[in-house]
Amino acid sequence: MNALLHKTLVFALCLSGAISTAVAQHIAVKADKLHTSEGPAIENGVVLIRDGKIQAVGKASDLPIPDGYVVHEAKVATPGFIDAHTVVGLAGIYNQDHDQDQLEKSNPIQPELRAIDAYNAREELVGYLRTFGVTTVNTGHGPGALISGQTMIAKTAGETVDEGLINPMTMVAMTMGSSVAKNYKKPGTRAKGIAMLRQAFVEANIYREKMESEDPSKRPARELSKEVLVKVLNREVPALVTAQSARDIITAIRLSEEFNFDLIIDGGAESYSVIDEIKAAGVPVIIHPTMVRNYGDTKHATYETAARLAEAGIPIAFQSGFESYVPKTRVVTFEAALAVANGLDYEKALEALTIDAAKLLKIDQRLGSLKAGKDADIVLYDGDPFEYTSHVLKVFIDGKLVSDQVR
Repeated sequence: MNALLHKTLVFALCLSGAISTAVAQHIAVKADKLHTSEGPAIENGVVLIRDGKIQAVGKASDLPIPDGYVVHEAKVATPGFIDAHTVVGLAGIYNQDHDQDQLEKSNPIQPELRAIDAYNAREELVGYLRTFGVTTVNTGHGPGALISGQTMIAKTAGETVDEGLINPMTMVAMTMGSSVAKNYKKPGTRAKGIAMLRQAFVEANIYREKMESEDPSKRPARELSKEVLVKVLNREVPALVTAQSARDIITAIRLSEEFNFDLIIDGGAESYSVIDEIKAAGVPVIIHPTMVRNYGDTKHATYETAARLAEAGIPIAFQSGFESYVPKTRVVTFEAALAVANGLDYEKALEALTIDAAKLLKIDQRLGSLKAGKDADIVLYDGDPFEYTSHVLKVFIDGKLVSDQVR
C-alpha cells in the first residue's frame, strides 16, 4: 500500500509540475516564433537545454529534439527579461517600515551600504516579477540620497540571496535633483549637493593615494565609504546617477569627466533635450518608467524618451524603478510595450530588455540572449509579449521551471 501511495503521489506531482524542475535536466522549448536577441526571430524555433545551460538553438527542421527531452511548447519564446534598475528585494510589497530598506536616511552619503545585506530573496515582489518573465534584476539602494549605497544583480529565483546572486556590487547609486532635499536637511540646494559629492571624491582620491604608499606606516585605517568610492574612481564600478532634469544630467556628465569615472544615467526624464551631450559623453541611459508620474523633476517626461534616445544611437535599458505606494513596483515588459506604442522599434525594445541590458550590466557573457553556452533563462508566451492580452505561460531560470502561473 505504501509503495502504491508513493507512486500515485509522484505521478500527481509530475502532472502539476511541482517536481519537474528537480528531475528534468534535459529540456526542449519549441516556439512558433523564437526571439533570440542574437538576430532575427526564428520561425518554428527550438532551444535545447541541458544541465541549466543552452545546448543549441535553431529551426525545428534543422535541430531535431533528442530522445528523453521534456518538451515545452508556446507561440512565442524570448530570453528572460532583465530589469536594469529596481529596488525590489529591499523594498517590500506591504509599504511598511519593516520591509522598506531601500533608502537609509541617517546620512545623505553612504556608499558603503551593501545591497546584499538587505536583499530578501523571498520577498513577494521578487516572485511577482518572476511570474511576468523578469528573470534578472539589478536591485539595491534607491534614489533620494546623494549616495544611497550599492546595487547588486540577482536572478529572481532561490530562497537566499546567495542562490540567485550574480554580482554583489554592480553600481553605486547616486541622486541629483530636488528629491535629495526632501529626505535630508543637508544639502538644501543642488549646488551644495554637488559640492558635497565633489568633496567626497576628493577625499576618496587622497585616501587612495595614501593606501598606495609603499610605507605601511603611512597607510590610513580602513574606511568603508572611501573604499567604495575608490572603486568608482578606479572605474571598477560605475556610478548610477538618478538625474531627471536636463541640468542635472549635464551636471552628472560634468562630474564624471572631472573625476574620470564611468557614468550611467538613471531616469533621464529630460534626456531627449540633451541628446547630443549624452551621446558625446558615451553615457547609457536606463529609461524612466514610461508612465512615470509627471511632476517635480519628471514634469517634462515623455512616452517617447526611449524612441528618441534609441534613434540617436544611445544605449538604453528599461527599469521598473521605485514606487512609494503599493504594489511598489512596475513590470518592465509593460514599460517597453508602451515605448513601442510611442515610436520605439519593436526589436530594439526586445533587445533593451535582454541583450542590451545585459551588456550595460556587463553580464552578457551569461545572459541576455538565447545562445549556446549561456544560462537557460527563457520565457514562454501565448502571444506577442508586448500585447496586453498575451500571457506568460512558463518561466525557466537556469533550465528549471520556476513559474507555470499564467499571467
